[in-house]
Amino acid sequence: MRISAPRTRRPRRLLVVAVAGALAVAMTGCAQVADAFNQFQQSAGAPAAAATPTPLASPSMDFDSQFTYDGSVALSTEVADQLEVRLDVWAADPKRTQEWTPTRAKTLGFAVNVHDHRVDEKAVLTDKRRVYLSSVSVTSQTAQTSGQVQSPFQFSADPRTLVPTDTLRSDRGLLLNSFQGGLLVPETTISQLPGDTYGITLEFALTVWVEGNANDENSFSQQTVYQYLPVAIYPDGSAAVAGPPTQP
Repeated sequence: MRISAPRTRRPRRLLVVAVAGALAVAMTGCAQVADAFNQFQQSAGAPAAAATPTPLASPSMDFDSQFTYDGSVALSTEVADQLEVRLDVWAADPKRTQEWTPTRAKTLGFAVNVHDHRVDEKAVLTDKRRVYLSSVSVTSQTAQTSGQVQSPFQFSADPRTLVPTDTLRSDRGLLLNSFQGGLLVPETTISQLPGDTYGITLEFALTVWVEGNANDENSFSQQTVYQYLPVAIYPDGSAAVAGPPTQP
């Protein structure tokens, strides 16, 4: 007569492992729950989770740049309690930031706006704390394989000269939180860079007048907002492998 092997042998072994794991958890405390459960899964043949690699900003070396990876970035600064100045920067041409190389012209756009989170966005201006932008400047600093540092890109302007003449303004500058919106600079170009450049950091300096209390002409104070924008630069003729293409 043929005798087949008992079919319950393997489940009993798994049960023993599970019981042993449970006892180990009870004895070592809650801090070991995750380790015990993972060991049990691996003993039962469950696949282990693989770590997701972090994409690099450059195929030749790592220059940390969220702008390069996403194609745009929003930088925020609180200039008073719940009063935010926001700088948005995006790649304009080429829109694919993997095509930003030392010799190619690299065009970006940026906008400056303000949000008073104490009131509704649709509130009338007299209920908001006003913020005027009196000057905007951008300087640069290269990162080069030779170790040299240069400042090949500069931008400086009175924001009132960059917008239509009917926008709200005063001696303090351009009013950012009006119904017409803030400052928009659709295009500014970074031209040729040193051939060994693998990154450039842009420093934005925004001089603003901030109203302390809504509709109070005597409560304004001046300050300068600084924001830093790292941008990865790719070698000329290199294949772009650093991440997904930016949105059109």
